[in-house]
Amino acid sequence: MRKSGVDPFLLLCLFITLLVFALIGGNISIILLDGLRTLPQHLSDAENQFALMLSVRCASISTVLCFLLAVPTAYMLTREQLPCRRVVEVILELTMSLPYIVLGLSLLILFSSPLGKELKAAGLPVVFDTNGIIMAQLVVNLPFAIKLCVMALQGVDHKMELVAGLLGASPWQRFRTILLPLCRNALIGSLVLIWSRALGEFGATLMLVGVTRMKTETLPGNIYLNVSSNDLDSAMASAFVLLLLSGLSLAASNLLTGREGMRRRYAAGG
Repeated sequence: MRKSGVDPFLLLCLFITLLVFALIGGNISIILLDGLRTLPQHLSDAENQFALMLSVRCASISTVLCFLLAVPTAYMLTREQLPCRRVVEVILELTMSLPYIVLGLSLLILFSSPLGKELKAAGLPVVFDTNGIIMAQLVVNLPFAIKLCVMALQGVDHKMELVAGLLGASPWQRFRTILLPLCRNALIGSLVLIWSRALGEFGATLMLVGVTRMKTETLPGNIYLNVSSNDLDSAMASAFVLLLLSGLSLAASNLLTGREGMRRRYAAGG
């Protein structure tokens, strides 16, 4: 016989849920209210415009590079029997759990070595240069990009690829005509999320290139400099811009992955 009344466990879960919502929602509300108030003045400032454009440019380049590396890697991890697959997965998971400042330190040591000096002599400086921002974002986000691409490729049934292979299609033909169209939206949604993460990357960037006004000043760097100079209004406005871009990216990613799921269920007859 079912007992009447409210279950104490459900009450506890509800209380914790409301507490979490208040904690996260409170932070977002502060950014929205304070940032929106100072946003018009913030956007008219040349330094803030520079930080925004540099962030968008570096994030876009690093995201493209991420997926040029992540998609083939994910294909090998999901479609081929690699003897060292587990080792690769462990290394990727380890780098995802490392503090970003540690990854930035390793990059600083690497590109301060003779290799880095050779690159600088060849016209490709990394340390204390905008190229370093792209490199830091790439190293930080590449493991996450591979993870997302693996999940996207694993969601596609292998049967059509196997049939195409029996009919003589090469791996490239199967990837281009079957696999890529089936997981296209999931990959695009993942790309948008990685772009959003690149916009907010700061720890590795700070260690590798520092924060120099109007040179290596991204939006997170702009917030750091403004807080250091006690200009909280400009810092909150930059935070608002980051929050807005992240929200739009999340909405676009959810829309794309949602459509992908609906399409798969329809194809499966669900």
